[in-house]
Amino acid sequence: MNEILIRQISIIGVSVLNLSITGSYCWLTYKQKIKPALAMWIFFTIAVAISLATYLQSDHFSLLDNILNTTDLALAVAVSIAIYFFGDHTTRFTRFDKGCLVAVLVILLFWFITKNHVITHGLTQGILVIAYFPVVRRLWKTRENGESFLVWGGMLVAPMLSMLSSKGLLATIYSVRAIVCILVLMLLMLRVEYLAKKQATKF
Repeated sequence: MNEILIRQISIIGVSVLNLSITGSYCWLTYKQKIKPALAMWIFFTIAVAISLATYLQSDHFSLLDNILNTTDLALAVAVSIAIYFFGDHTTRFTRFDKGCLVAVLVILLFWFITKNHVITHGLTQGILVIAYFPVVRRLWKTRENGESFLVWGGMLVAPMLSMLSSKGLLATIYSVRAIVCILVLMLLMLRVEYLAKKQATKF
């Protein structure tokens, strides 16, 4: 199988996967089947937009050269809108969330001032790690899993598949960061489910 075909399969696969995830996540949110954190997804939207912009500015890359980042932006915007309109009160901003948002804005200001695309892209990956804090904090504090294993499983496959078509070190860093963060989150989700079942057996 030649490189062009592998690249095309990767691009189409990631696009279809992220489109499916977007539809599923929005539908589950609308039906109140899951309770995603609005703050996390707003962070995702801002950070993913910065990440894509700095990636494109760092060299002569196209939107398809980092297909994961490109489709992630569409996903994050759509999900944020769905959560804002259909999410419950637990998805609103807390003081912790606002603190994280300040960190996001500081890095954004750094980029506007320095125009250093590579360093800003690296700092943005830090934003994308911070973006997981609200949902991780909620999972740890409430010990209730409001996330979908199916959706996050799809979000784990997407960056793995995207590495077959991504170009440049920055695109690879973006994908690897996503894989690590999602794995950690899913392990925490499994922990919450395990503790819930363990607690249920006591009664």
